[in-house]
Amino acid sequence: MADEGTPAWERGESAPDWRSERLQKVLARAGRGSRRVCEELIADGRVTVDGEVAVLGRRVDVATARVEVDGILLPVAPDLVYYLLNKPGGVITTSVDPHGRPTVMDLVPAEPRVFTVGRLDQDTEGLLILTNDGDLTQFLAHPSHGVDKEYVAEVEGGTPAPGALRRLRQGVDLHDGRTAPAAVGVLAPGVLRIVLHEGKNRQVRRMCEAVGHPVRRLVRTRIGPLRDTGLAPGHWRPLSGPEVRSLAGAAGRVPQRG
Repeated sequence: MADEGTPAWERGESAPDWRSERLQKVLARAGRGSRRVCEELIADGRVTVDGEVAVLGRRVDVATARVEVDGILLPVAPDLVYYLLNKPGGVITTSVDPHGRPTVMDLVPAEPRVFTVGRLDQDTEGLLILTNDGDLTQFLAHPSHGVDKEYVAEVEGGTPAPGALRRLRQGVDLHDGRTAPAAVGVLAPGVLRIVLHEGKNRQVRRMCEAVGHPVRRLVRTRIGPLRDTGLAPGHWRPLSGPEVRSLAGAAGRVPQRG
């Protein structure tokens, strides 16, 4: 009889895929707790791999597997990076510009290659996420997973009248449709705080112009749970593991997720 030291293929069993790792190890490395805690998550049926409820002993290829805990995507590939950039005005959100204008890619490391999650127009400043995690990018970009985005807008013409503020809050008719309800507050004379749940092109600027108060300066100050008042314009920093998980969790809590 073959003993435990006999190779799997000699015992008539399939050899393990050495590119894969035990799921509890992957979860622990991704910051979900100790190995024991991660084993309990699996045993409780709270972990899925590629849409299937995982079992203890499951191995996963971290380069291709989609791992979720409580329905929330968990980035597990070891080579994934996540940057938070404070984009200055005058910089465009694209990989390459044929006109030679500065781009956000000039402000972050060249390797590994990353992509932006969403966009900010050339004149808009503020927080922008860049990553090479395609799954998380698609997850966050999907309309049903919209994450709150907060802006501070300095507008022309002073503080909008109550009727104009009400229109901003309830929805403004634009050429591509009516905007969803937004949270709008007055921070100072002519300075608005606007929180959106959708991402139409140049939406804040077009909303304000539609109510007669064109934007003079626009800064994005928050993306979901992410805020960093100490990050200087033109500078970036890596997101921590808890920040990445909180970002995915913010999208996962949207009711339309289904």
